[in-house]
Amino acid sequence: MLNSYLRVFRHGVIPTTLICSIVLLFATSSFGQGNVSGRASGNQASNPPNILVIMPDDVGYWNVGAYSHGMMIPTPNIDRIAKEGMLFSDHYSQPTCTPGRASFITGQLPIRTGLTTVGMAGSPIGLDQRDPSLAVVLKTLGYKTGQFGKNHLGDRNEHLPTVHGFDEFYGNLYHLNTEEEPELGDWPKDEGFNKRYRPRGVLDCIATNTDDPTVDERFGKVGKQRIKDTGPLTRKRMETVDDEFVDRTIDFITRSNKEGKPFFAWFAPSRMHIYTHLRPGREKLAAEHSSELDIYGSGMIEHDMQVGTLLKKLDELKIAENTIVVYTTDNGAMAAWWPDGGTTPFRSEKATTWEGGVRVPLLVRWPAKIAKGKVSNGIQEHIDLFTTLAAAAGRPNIREELRQSHNVYIDGVNNLQHWTGDSPSARNIVYYYNESEMTAIRIGNWKSHFKIREGFFDYNRPSAL
Repeated sequence: MLNSYLRVFRHGVIPTTLICSIVLLFATSSFGQGNVSGRASGNQASNPPNILVIMPDDVGYWNVGAYSHGMMIPTPNIDRIAKEGMLFSDHYSQPTCTPGRASFITGQLPIRTGLTTVGMAGSPIGLDQRDPSLAVVLKTLGYKTGQFGKNHLGDRNEHLPTVHGFDEFYGNLYHLNTEEEPELGDWPKDEGFNKRYRPRGVLDCIATNTDDPTVDERFGKVGKQRIKDTGPLTRKRMETVDDEFVDRTIDFITRSNKEGKPFFAWFAPSRMHIYTHLRPGREKLAAEHSSELDIYGSGMIEHDMQVGTLLKKLDELKIAENTIVVYTTDNGAMAAWWPDGGTTPFRSEKATTWEGGVRVPLLVRWPAKIAKGKVSNGIQEHIDLFTTLAAAAGRPNIREELRQSHNVYIDGVNNLQHWTGDSPSARNIVYYYNESEMTAIRIGNWKSHFKIREGFFDYNRPSAL
């Protein structure tokens, strides 16, 4: 029934019947300088920018120093992106990991693609070949494309990044807590159970032109890619796996630059999803700033160090001027697991459509085009990153082009002039979906909730626990 529902909205506009009966409940807050946004500019392809998207996991709005202004853990390297670029106060993702990542890479609301929730290991839920990714779009413009870190858009071979426009992928496919379940004492030791349900390990994949007909009984046909499982993401490996992702990202950027090709690198580290496992010597990095029990804060300090490593490499290669660096996260803060949880000034948290669950940090730096220290109070979403980055790379009319070539409806708007000029944001409406259910809407400074839920768990309903 859900699939039938999804097909109805796959190629059309979001239904507006509910909007007619909206009672606007409360105004949402903004801060900083005035609204500074806009519409698409001309073709940028004569000197296409490199693109580095940094998308950590479950980072709270206030866990970034540029937003909390010294009230939380210091994040000087992440803050550097804001100081040398643009900070967005009203940027939205989705309530959870898979839809948040899917909205960015497809430019579509997850209700269209079916990526509204997380699938079990081996599930048919995943990125569909009918939905072109941003990597596919950028490949048409001569970009080298690579993803490093968490994907979470399906774990079958047909869902892997290297058959969706990425030249290479090195990363994991699930939540961290899913990855460590085989180490729990109650995980069945039965060989048949493991063969059927155990999550895949960290994969090392390369796109190829040769169609490999090999069929895995659980994960399907290999297709036009080479796949190597480098082993499980164990608790011990979680201590340093982001270093692996950083190293592969740097290697990819270095090789792309040497070849003289623009690159699109999507760095998606495991921090700060539960459960945080830090290497010896780093468990108490946050002690002098908050508490020795603040494992989340210590993880953020380590994550900030890794962001600094990536920014330093851009400087060393002398390519920072024409590289777009995007820093954001997949969904709102998961506060329920504090002290292994994020912080937000807004109501509630991840897995809800209250502001705390979907309003996320977004910092964008592009020295060649974006003025330093710019602040936007304009409304924007992850789906708009798809269209805006495509426009910056040379395809400002990507919505219309994909409508004709792929029969898909791209929900994102082209906000390039908002980033680089003084035009207002091209977006004024946000539709909030909790999985496949539309639960709220924001129009301008007003928001209405159709259905409410107080938090990640409903403590008044034991079954929710």
